[in-house]
Amino acid sequence: MTHKADAGFVPSLIGTSGETLREAFGKALTSLAATYPSLVVLDADVAGGTGTHHFRRAHPDRFVQFGIAEQNMVGAAAGMALAGRLPVASTFAVFALRAIEQVRQSIAYPRLNVKLAASHPGLDAGPDGASAQALEDLAAFRAIPGMAVVSPADAVEMASAVSAILDYDGPVYLRTGRSPARRIFDESYVFTFGRGRIVREGNDVTIVACGVEVARALDAADLLARGGTSARVVNMSTIKPIDEALLVACARETGAFVTAEDHNVVGGLGGAVAEALARTVPAPIEFIGVHDVFGESGEPEELAVKYGLAAPSIADAARRAIARKRGGSR
Repeated sequence: MTHKADAGFVPSLIGTSGETLREAFGKALTSLAATYPSLVVLDADVAGGTGTHHFRRAHPDRFVQFGIAEQNMVGAAAGMALAGRLPVASTFAVFALRAIEQVRQSIAYPRLNVKLAASHPGLDAGPDGASAQALEDLAAFRAIPGMAVVSPADAVEMASAVSAILDYDGPVYLRTGRSPARRIFDESYVFTFGRGRIVREGNDVTIVACGVEVARALDAADLLARGGTSARVVNMSTIKPIDEALLVACARETGAFVTAEDHNVVGGLGGAVAEALARTVPAPIEFIGVHDVFGESGEPEELAVKYGLAAPSIADAARRAIARKRGGSR
């Protein structure tokens, strides 16, 4: 299906500054089209905001527009998968939640090979405000049986992750992002499905982060180092299935944890880490995220400070976790 954008019209929702996860996602899909001839991209009238406008321009015959009808898009994706296609359905994270029943019943229950990619998650949606800030998507999709959940940290990891999830046989929820993402990895980095990655070594505490919080966790580790605290930082970009073996190793080597996510502290990365540790090597853990409230309109970095997701808050949480490990006050 063709659009005015193909004739030179530029949608107003296209990000224009820095390396955003959504743009990296769209470019990666486009570059992989020849490798995956069955790949088709489905859109719910937000291609300019999700990065899939790149694919639409390059492969209009493999791009299907559904308008503002996310449930229909997901249902059609299931049918395409049954017909031998490799569908990637993309929308904003809050709109993906509209189709949660269809994802559960039509995709996850029969375990179809459909990928659902969602941009504008968490407080990263910024000025769009509370109604557009998905703070519960990781929890919702993680709870669906058989659904994998992935949240890359930067544009390099996003590009590698897109290839990996296309290779993975089964349903995947991929979280992208609206704002420019700071570069964490160099071009040699390869995403491994289901595995976390230590991006900074440390001995006193482990900070497990995903998405935009990885960069903030690294900043927090710098703050802690100034006071003599050695913080390990783990990029846990696959939230389900989570890398339990790495968490066990970190528990034995550092003995204290902080989790950091741009998401509600209920049911997301923090919940996944806590569940894994409770089954294996329990350790003190502090949770950085939005504390079960809705957000508000503002710039993402300002909101991160207000809601306790910024580096100083992560560093404070690390000190609390270490104090608990040593038997100090909470």
